[in-house]
Amino acid sequence: MSQYLIGIDVGTGSARAGVFDSAGVLLATAKRPIVMHREGGVIAEQSSAQIWQAVCESLREAVADAGIDPAQVAGIGFDATCSLVVLGPDGAGLPVGDPAHPERDIIVWMDHRATEQAERINRQDHEVLKYVGGRISPEMETPKLLWLRENRPQVYEAAAHFFDLTDFLTWKASGALDRSACTVTCKWTYLAHEGRWDAGYFRQIGLGDLADQEFARIGQSVVDPGTRLGQGLTDSAAADMGLRPGIAVAAGLIDAHAGGVGTVAAGGDARACLGYVFGTSSCTMTTTRDPAFVPGVWGPYYSAMVPGAWLNEGGQSAAGAAIDQLVQLHPATADATALAAAAGKSLPQWLADRALELARDPLRLADDLHVVPEFLGNRAPFADPHARAVIMGQGMETGPDSLVALYVAGICGLGYGLRQIIETQAAHGAPVETISISGGAGAHPLTRQLLADATGLPVQITECPEPVLLGSAMLGAVAAGVHPDLATAMPAMSRIAASCAPDPGSRALQDARYDAFLTLQRSAREIRKALAPLQTPVTS
Repeated sequence: MSQYLIGIDVGTGSARAGVFDSAGVLLATAKRPIVMHREGGVIAEQSSAQIWQAVCESLREAVADAGIDPAQVAGIGFDATCSLVVLGPDGAGLPVGDPAHPERDIIVWMDHRATEQAERINRQDHEVLKYVGGRISPEMETPKLLWLRENRPQVYEAAAHFFDLTDFLTWKASGALDRSACTVTCKWTYLAHEGRWDAGYFRQIGLGDLADQEFARIGQSVVDPGTRLGQGLTDSAAADMGLRPGIAVAAGLIDAHAGGVGTVAAGGDARACLGYVFGTSSCTMTTTRDPAFVPGVWGPYYSAMVPGAWLNEGGQSAAGAAIDQLVQLHPATADATALAAAAGKSLPQWLADRALELARDPLRLADDLHVVPEFLGNRAPFADPHARAVIMGQGMETGPDSLVALYVAGICGLGYGLRQIIETQAAHGAPVETISISGGAGAHPLTRQLLADATGLPVQITECPEPVLLGSAMLGAVAAGVHPDLATAMPAMSRIAASCAPDPGSRALQDARYDAFLTLQRSAREIRKALAPLQTPVTS
């Protein structure tokens, strides 16, 4: 009998489901949008109930489109953004912001309300910070928990469970309270290599109650990604999804890590390949045999992506979102959007296609333009949430083709940020030889070539068009026993389709532009530091 596997991916803006066969061939996908509340450029909140509904609807549609018998589904894997879900004793969500909106029970990963709490934690310099690159980020969960305790104490005290979004989904599907080693190690300071939480850290930063309660609210059982949870799919979850009860449910992954699982072993050696997940933000995944301590790069994390291996995680807080923000600043955006719509394309696709039409070497379109696209801070290698974007060389041009040039400069800026992470990691014992890209923002040939040229490394494209979903399906395969472990499933279910080599003729220009990127980035930090003592907070 054929066995099918389902991968569920909950990103920032949508929930997606993919149906795969046991060889990793994608049969069908479907997605539903996710609503997000934004406020003041800092607040970002979502609803776990709405996300679960979107998951179930997309899964039902994907199974129907695949034309398979739901009874033949063997396993399900989940991935999601590293967002904080807050639930009461009855399993209902609790409001993380405005009490008038109790349905908003998730603080989204990109929410920066806990920046002050993160800075306070970093000043205390606890030993566990060695395993998050030396500085904790407001994107992580303990600063968010501390913000909640200090600003919404009634909600904090009433909460029975604090979940990473992935663990909420596996709990909702299986009823199991087990947390994934991926989520709690990468975002909650769990020390997977020692199999423990550090009670001293929680007491030092002001969350000692969690230690006093023996970590019951954040996870007393931590298991490797791909571990089978509970008795499988519960009756109620099966009814929501249109599947049979008892299907294997796997401990999940953060969404970027699922993209890494779905790509980095396609060429055989996961340690030689950097997984680059290029979505709203970007994440870099580097696997090593031994721990590598890289300043400003998260980790090293043990068993956070591949059980038994160490992981360093870098990336950019805004990637696809940075490009969206960049192009919205240009006077030709409305005209270019209309041209893209007339051609049946998204705006980024139209801009990339137009760049290839305008020049044999699209990089030359950006000769006068340089972009440091840190609109939402620098995730790595500086762990600086206060960093902001720099745009140099913008003139008075107002036509769509000048927007194309700005777009090319923005993609190059992301490429130079990626190169900076790769070089920093290599200097601290985590070198790579290739890049495997996943995520919709990196799908265009122009993007892949610019990234290859900017970094000087070949960029691989895997056969599966949905590697993040594939990574989650691999988890389901392991939980169902289709493959004995993740290290076996990864090369068995993913394959390289093409490789984009860097153009040696562009090396000198790329090196010069990279030096300009570093100069602008450094100057921005120095200016901010020099002006900070002279600036006073704005009062109303």
